[in-house]
Amino acid sequence: MKNKASVVIVGGGITGTSTAFSLAKRGVKDIVLIEREGLASGATGRCGAGIRQQWGTFQNCLLARESMKVFENFQEVLGTDIDIELKQKGYLLLAYSEKEMDQFRRNVEVQHQLDIPSRLVSCREAKEIVPFLNTEKMLGGAFCPTDGHANPFLATKAYAKAAERLGVEILMKTEVKAITVVNDRIKGVHTSQGFIETDKVVNAAGGWSAQIGEMAGLHLPVYSERHEILVTEPVNPIMDPMVMSFSYNIYCQQTPHGSFIMGYGPQNEPRGYNVNATWQFLETMARKAAWLLPPLKNMRIVRQWAGLYNMSPDRQPIVCESEIVKGFFMGIGFSGHGFMIAPAVGTLLADLITGSPLTWDVVLDLGRYDRHETIAEPSVV
Repeated sequence: MKNKASVVIVGGGITGTSTAFSLAKRGVKDIVLIEREGLASGATGRCGAGIRQQWGTFQNCLLARESMKVFENFQEVLGTDIDIELKQKGYLLLAYSEKEMDQFRRNVEVQHQLDIPSRLVSCREAKEIVPFLNTEKMLGGAFCPTDGHANPFLATKAYAKAAERLGVEILMKTEVKAITVVNDRIKGVHTSQGFIETDKVVNAAGGWSAQIGEMAGLHLPVYSERHEILVTEPVNPIMDPMVMSFSYNIYCQQTPHGSFIMGYGPQNEPRGYNVNATWQFLETMARKAAWLLPPLKNMRIVRQWAGLYNMSPDRQPIVCESEIVKGFFMGIGFSGHGFMIAPAVGTLLADLITGSPLTWDVVLDLGRYDRHETIAEPSVV
């Protein structure tokens, strides 16, 4: 283990590994990435694996669009032979009220500013996309054919391997114990393997990002909450897109291997780090999915699990350097969509750390909350 580093990245999910790769690709040397368990062992490895460009804010649409460009050309961009199993069969979003349809209209207008090929659809068109969809009570929806799905484990592994090839040291089974700050500047990181002197730390710790912030003396405005998911046995391909509804509160997709992955947003879930699965979720999820997508009612469930959404006040990510502690950078508060925008976030963090102009004109700093420059993301499940 190095005892001195130019940058220490905390977190071995896709945000941490994409940042490590982006920095190393720019020629930054002596980067160390620290992961408490294994690669993609936190939120990345527990996510629904969707990649959606249909957001309600310009910034999230931009980050998702630019990230999709990377996912579409992943092997070329990273110089890897790892296939991340990208499946671009679209996202079908369902509306059950005029208010929701109005929101979709506004969203599509924003998306079209960025040339995202989304469109509004009628109930009839929705059934053409998913013939067995139950359209009872539906008023319509929205669809983007270039949205999709990728394997988060393989994507993280590819980023890690590409970063290591460029000289990044990745320490797994290594825990951050403390962060040394002197005169409001980062001076080093204490780990379970020893001390690393550094003047730059990247907080990419996902569900535990608030704890890492506290180690640097910062109270970050994020919190974590449990979200549960299940996966079924694999069957022959019967559904192309991800089907999602914000008001009915469900997302469901069929993976390239044939299994269905599905989940919903919890109601009144307490803040915390609980990742235990519940029978209540299993029962409710099965009922929701069977009503909306009737053929699924006869499928066998293989397993279920839970992960953490790291929530920000406006459901948009926080990507910036601390104004209080020099050298403390963060990519946090993704509110459930960290996987799908990680390539762009890694680029932005590399911009900030190297002092380069931002690749895209976005406002993701913590100061936006004090400046009242927030626009809440309306499309989170």
